[in-house]
Order: sequence, then structure tokens, then C-alpha cells
Amino acid sequence: MDIQLYLPLIGIPIIVLGFAFRFNPLMVVTLAGLVTGLAVGLDFGTLLETFGEKFLNSRQLSSSILILPIIGLLEHYGLRERAQEWVRGIRSATTGRILMLYFVVRELTAMLGLLSLGGQAQTVRPLLVPMAEGVAQNAYGDLPPELRDRIAAHAAACDNIALFFGEDVFIAFGAVLLMTTFLKENGVGQIEPLTVGLWGLPTAIAALLIHLVRLSRLDAKIATEVQAWRLAQQAIVKASA
Repeated sequence: MDIQLYLPLIGIPIIVLGFAFRFNPLMVVTLAGLVTGLAVGLDFGTLLETFGEKFLNSRQLSSSILILPIIGLLEHYGLRERAQEWVRGIRSATTGRILMLYFVVRELTAMLGLLSLGGQAQTVRPLLVPMAEGVAQNAYGDLPPELRDRIAAHAAACDNIALFFGEDVFIAFGAVLLMTTFLKENGVGQIEPLTVGLWGLPTAIAALLIHLVRLSRLDAKIATEVQAWRLAQQAIVKASA
């Protein structure tokens, strides 16, 4: 067994252990890349040159660095409050309906390749979560902290699930192209990106329907939790009186 053939795979256990121990993902991936490069015989200068080249060719990291301060500045000047105030004026809006609408839009746009249209940092935290909470507060008043966290978790899940299943339908998505290339290299030459995208469509539709059913029950759960929380608060007040 030639151990040299397995040296390029040394970064995989580093990534697995780093994520298992919940280290910083960027640090783990960078360390895995450095160790893999050194293991296959690249010198440190060449590694730095490669990292710099990939950074310049893919500006996603620099875009995130620019986006986050802008989102923070908008929040400082009342973006969350404005979102809550606007959604409270919609009488038919509920927490579940807002999240369902976002899920549908997010998945459809992901199918078209508009992957950056939404996102946790630029959409969910500053806009979607305040809107979902604002509607619930407008209907029930103060909310327990646990319920606020649950609403935020549902909002984050909407973005993650819709993006995950929607992007697999987009034929120019990297994973679709990777699967197509892998199959062709292994003798399955009849597979095209369009075929992979079409086979991903039933899964995306199933994820959409299942999650819409879950969200349709969210409003009833919110009402039940608020009522139970108020009864518990009243019992505490009576016990202390």
C-alpha cells in the first residue's frame, strides 16, 4: 500500500474533528488546507500564493465582510423596528403565513440560481425574525423568551431548508455539475445537469409541502404557549401575594 496516495485525504479527518469539537469553521478549513498542501509536498510560499489566488477569484468572503457592517448599521438605525411596524399593519398576516411566504419565495428563487437573494445575515436576522415576532406580539402582546427563540429558529430553518433543496434544481449549481462530472468520469455518460436538476425537483416539492404543513400548525402552537405562559405567570403572582 502506497501511503503517498492517501496523503491528499489527510484534511478530511481534520475537518471532521474540527467540526465535531465545534471549532471555528474558517479556522478548521484553513488548517485542513495548509496541512494537506504540506503533506503533498507544497512549500509554504506556494500555499500562501494558492490561498491568495483562490481568495481573489472568489470574492464571497470579502463580500461577507462588507455586508455584515452594513446590516449592523441598518439595524442600529431601526431596521428591525421598521420591519415590525410595517408588518403589524397587515391584518391578515400571522407568523406562520409570513414564514410560509418566505419559504416559497426562497425555494423558487434558489431554483433559478438566485442563491444570494436571501440569507441568515442579510435577510433572516434583520428582517424575517422581527417581522415574525412583530406579528405574534401584535396578536398576543409580550412573548416568553423561549417562544421568541422558537420563532427565530423556524425563520432560520425556512432559509436553510428552502435553499438546500431549491439549489439542487438549478442546473448550474456547483454540486449538480460535480455530480454530473463524477458520473461521466465513471462511465455514466448519459447524465446531464438538466437530468440531475429534474430528479431534484420531486424532493424540493416534497420539502416544500412538508414544511408548509409544519408552519401551518405554528400559529396554533404560539397561541397555546402564550396562554400557558400567562397562566404560569398568574400562578406565580398569586403564590407571591
